[in-house]
Amino acid sequence: MKFASKWRVTLLTALFVLIAAGAWQQAAAEDVVHAVSGLVKSVDKGTKTIVVTTADGTEHTIKWTDKTTMKGVDATGKAVASGSVDTYDGLKEGAKVSVKYTEKGGEKTAVAIKDASKATAKAVTQ
Repeated sequence: MKFASKWRVTLLTALFVLIAAGAWQQAAAEDVVHAVSGLVKSVDKGTKTIVVTTADGTEHTIKWTDKTTMKGVDATGKAVASGSVDTYDGLKEGAKVSVKYTEKGGEKTAVAIKDASKATAKAVTQ
């Protein structure tokens, strides 16, 4: 009887470890940060999304949140202080950007957006 009890505990422990490891791997896979560079095709402040077209013509629709950081884009009000793009007005169509984002359930969410066209222009003039 003792052997059967120990065997059940061992089996349940192993099963728990496998389930926990699978859940951890899934969570880690969803937090991978990707990057894309290209030109801003459109900005929709209502849905908080931008469409970035890469050099090969691929379009990436990426949403932003109040946690998204912005570099090189003119911002107004609270967004300047917090570094968020929740209320920014500076990103324009045609701007060259680099966007770091995560993807979950097919939805891309920006972690950081950098206006590369301003950085390039500044580097050329110096």
